[in-house]
Amino acid sequence: MKILKFGGTSVGSPERIRQVINIILETRKTNPAMVIVVSAFGGVTNQLIELGEKASVGDNQYLGLLTSLREKHERFAKALIKTENADVLAHVAHEMAQLQDVLNGVFLVRELSAKTLDYIMSFGERLSAFIISSSLLADGHPGKFIDMRNALQTNANFGSARPDFDQTNLNVNKIIDPRGTIPIATGFIGTTERGETTTLGRGGSDYTAAIIGAAVNADIVEIWTDVDGVMTADPRKVSKAFSIKSMSYEEAMEMSHFGAKVIHPPTVQPLLANQIPISIRNTFNPAFRGTLIKKNGIETLESPAEKSGSHFRLTSGPPPIKGISSIPSVALVKVQGSGMIGVSGTARRLFDCLGKEGINIILITQASSEHSICIAIEPTAANKAREAIEGEFQLEIQAGLLEHPTVEVDLAIVAVVGEYMRHTPGISGKFFDALGRNGINVVAIAQGSSELNISTVISNADEAKALNAIHDMFFHSTSRSLNLFLVGSGLIGSTLLKQINEQSANLKRDRSLELRLIGLANSREMVFNVDGIDPASWQQEMKENGTSTNFPQFVEHMQTLNLPNSVFIDCTASDDIIEGYASILDSSISIVTPNKKANAGSYEQYRELQRIAHKRGIKFLYETNVGAGLPVISTLRDLVDSGDRIIRIEGILSGTLSYIFNSVDDQTSFSKVVLDAREKGLTEPDPREDLNGMDVARKLLILARQCGHTLELTDITVESLVPAGLEELASVDEFLAALPNHDANFEQQRTAAAAKGNQLRYIARLENGSATVAIETIDDSHPFANTEGTDNKIVFTTERYLNRPLVIRGPGAGAEVTAAGVFADLIRISY
Repeated sequence: MKILKFGGTSVGSPERIRQVINIILETRKTNPAMVIVVSAFGGVTNQLIELGEKASVGDNQYLGLLTSLREKHERFAKALIKTENADVLAHVAHEMAQLQDVLNGVFLVRELSAKTLDYIMSFGERLSAFIISSSLLADGHPGKFIDMRNALQTNANFGSARPDFDQTNLNVNKIIDPRGTIPIATGFIGTTERGETTTLGRGGSDYTAAIIGAAVNADIVEIWTDVDGVMTADPRKVSKAFSIKSMSYEEAMEMSHFGAKVIHPPTVQPLLANQIPISIRNTFNPAFRGTLIKKNGIETLESPAEKSGSHFRLTSGPPPIKGISSIPSVALVKVQGSGMIGVSGTARRLFDCLGKEGINIILITQASSEHSICIAIEPTAANKAREAIEGEFQLEIQAGLLEHPTVEVDLAIVAVVGEYMRHTPGISGKFFDALGRNGINVVAIAQGSSELNISTVISNADEAKALNAIHDMFFHSTSRSLNLFLVGSGLIGSTLLKQINEQSANLKRDRSLELRLIGLANSREMVFNVDGIDPASWQQEMKENGTSTNFPQFVEHMQTLNLPNSVFIDCTASDDIIEGYASILDSSISIVTPNKKANAGSYEQYRELQRIAHKRGIKFLYETNVGAGLPVISTLRDLVDSGDRIIRIEGILSGTLSYIFNSVDDQTSFSKVVLDAREKGLTEPDPREDLNGMDVARKLLILARQCGHTLELTDITVESLVPAGLEELASVDEFLAALPNHDANFEQQRTAAAAKGNQLRYIARLENGSATVAIETIDDSHPFANTEGTDNKIVFTTERYLNRPLVIRGPGAGAEVTAAGVFADLIRISY
């Protein structure tokens, strides 16, 4: 025998009810013995509660709401039963008349007791089960209405009644006979021994199905809902969540206790005793297998092809983690003091005083020193709990043995659940690593000796971020996603977007890395899209949804989104934007930038950014600060970290100046080459920004600081290539017009070097803590003698690379190589 339960969303409209009936009839072809349990039509229970509340405060608007509710049920009945529906409509009218009588009484006495509210709420299931059974009969099928108040006997705990299983089991087997009929039973409601209507509380219809299943020893109980079974996490908060194929009863109860809405703990209990499997199915996707809950749910967990687009196995054996759940909005009450240490009975007194006030404890954690106990409870009970504890331990508090209890609110509980956690080392490490990498602070931790669940208390604001980070860690350990926020859509930024668009598919296929552009800003507009901005059409997104750029607001919104694995990319040369770096890093958001001004500013600022990144355990990467796409900084960092001693660094660090010095000859003057470089886009709009040597000096300063030198920019001796008197000229045109007048000075230096068979090069040099940037004369044997075009060349002379220095050479300018260097830093963050 099968028990099929359909929830409110499954019976939310006549069209959905027809789909439910199709599922019933299709199932009956192979399983003729079945019982159907239904909830009230979608939204009806909440409407009934509202009716009662309005009547209880003397608000006669309840009459209009009652009319709407009656019309809704009449509309459902007419849509499902096209002909000969007079008897059904008469029954609806009769039930509504009874409901109105009760509401009128509530209106008159201005009182709504729990008992009366249970009776009012019962009309939802009574009407839905009757209309659905009548629809089956009208179509020639043996539908039979079953009012479970005639079978399900409970105690008088109205609002959350507990069944009398012995009597209920007898009643169910007398009243429900599926032979030759299709019983349509009311969920959620029962009756006391005195005939008073009760409700079973949250998940009551599921519970009814389980009670019937246990009573008749069913083969399986199917819970039909609006999702594809029990999910690995809440799909509204974790977009990558997928359904779990199979799980144990214990895992299901743990998941349901910690927020999984698909199934409720009481549902599992009566079926667990008889080892009756539970199947969670989707009414709107009946072909999908759903989740099977049974004694031993150890099948290998897989991410479905329907969800991800590619079918891949996550583990070769039983997965240690089945799901991640959360309880938002909890309060943490802490009791601490030396008077607890070694004193027996303290915990008992604490729990007793809370129990007397009806306060449910969600989580408990106690330090091994016995100095403190923390309990998580509903926030609405926080003040009551504090008062109860203060009353119970009044003498200890007065004597200074205990402190006054403290309450911390705006917290959430996040839990990982899995029966095979106990057999798998390293689960806790991965769990807390996922939280730590994303800057999520753990307030409290609890784990039972069964190791079925690890629970943490965190900030409520971090709940969704934590769920996503943990989900990626356990269910997508071979893949990772980065959420990108890019500022600067100029030449480098737009080239980076082009490269991301071209390479995304390959990264997803070959490296299981997904790059999601969430925020984008330039000097005019900014735009956010949590579903991702298409890097192929970002201009259109900006045009349609962009707002005026406000960088502090951009940062604030990025921080408010609080997405895991977030990366801020600064593709500008702005001084204002680097002022936000510290706040960004402190929010556990990594930074990737070709903007060298943060690292070439004050040493104090440089060290502070490094310190915050280290403290938060995130990345601050700036490979392109020196050498565009060349691996200069990463190579130097590896040398230093591995213990090599840097003796000397020499470098041609400007692609622009490299081009100029490689191009000037006896036929081409210095001024002509500068103008040519500007026309080719190799210089800044004002070439003096390249020629004054400060860009090279900043790059050398960054390398010096990577070596551990505490230098400031003013400590570097810089020889400017801007002739005397031309730096002060107001316009670029004036400068370019005056530059040829000074060609003779440069030509004199070049000629003198050439006469000796030497060359001129603009070289940055760091040696013995001294840093210089200047024109140097080199011979043909020097490593810099054979540079070409815009080549950068860096020579590291170290203890290990002493006789044959380490040389890095390649293009040191250009949007393509610089954007590629930024792209490479992004990929490094994903490791």
